[in-house]
Amino acid sequence: MNAETSPLVLTDEFAVLSAETQAARLLSDLHQPNPRIYWADLILTTFAGWTFLLVALHTSLAWQTALALALSSMAFYRGLCFIHEIAHIRKLLLPGFETTWNLVLGVPLLMPSIVYVGVHQNHHMVSTYGTENDPEYMPFAGNRLMVLVFLLQSVLLPALMLLRFLVLAPVGLAVPVFHLWLAQKATALSMNVKYRRQVNAATLARIGRWEMVILFCWGAGFSLAFRGMLPWRFFAFWYVIHASISLINTLRTLAAHRYDTTGEPRDRAAQLRDSVDIPGGLWSELWAPVGLRYHAVHHFFPGIPYHNLGKAYSRLTKALPAYRDISKPSLAASLRDLVGL
Repeated sequence: MNAETSPLVLTDEFAVLSAETQAARLLSDLHQPNPRIYWADLILTTFAGWTFLLVALHTSLAWQTALALALSSMAFYRGLCFIHEIAHIRKLLLPGFETTWNLVLGVPLLMPSIVYVGVHQNHHMVSTYGTENDPEYMPFAGNRLMVLVFLLQSVLLPALMLLRFLVLAPVGLAVPVFHLWLAQKATALSMNVKYRRQVNAATLARIGRWEMVILFCWGAGFSLAFRGMLPWRFFAFWYVIHASISLINTLRTLAAHRYDTTGEPRDRAAQLRDSVDIPGGLWSELWAPVGLRYHAVHHFFPGIPYHNLGKAYSRLTKALPAYRDISKPSLAASLRDLVGL
């Protein structure tokens, strides 16, 4: 990689090494996930989300309900963001984590890992990133109308997931041809309407199994509601929480890239230049949890677990100062640049 195309400026000390090679050496010890961190984070986050939701259900004061729902939304948002880690970390390194995550978060929130695992990888492949085969990329740069429409539709995501998994899933399970169509066109967390998921027999079977789990669990929930054992407002609160999460995540997604594309594939270095880090502080951790504020680092080294991304960013910016050019000072700054303000 020459100096003109490299996203990093090499110092004399590292002149014999390419930027990618030097960065890889700097971060070589950060690729191993720590199961204790993953499990502790998941347990505490899930406990907080469900606890605050129970508080919202049982309080009679409006401000307490609103506060509890806000706290529940933030906790559930952090918990749901582990779907990104599940898509990247090998199952053997975290046995049982994906299944547990699905049961305590993915199934109740209608966001099972089947909508992301096997899909998100196309957002990282050098042959598909930024192309019409990338599920998470659109030419947003400078297009304010497209950005606005994308933001507005985000609050409809909960309704679409209800339709997909509670209405269409039973039909698909009964009609194989329709189930294949659902798997290809309606079982991917994708912003790109042109994206078509590649499905094999194993993937189709896995989707079917989780659809049945969702139908059983949600059927039990509705049964409890009809018997008066679960307040009906639970489902209204569920929608508020889900829509809030979707809106926040949409803002984060828009800030994560520059979205300036010609439709051609991009290698790792080009992905890095098109991605954005917003290290910030506590606030950044709230709207971009589980390492998502280090999105450029993640695209350069997608195998680094979330709990090491802060260390990776620190090492890169100290050893290769020009790497700081990939960063933005805030969410608002990245969004302003995206729409040309």
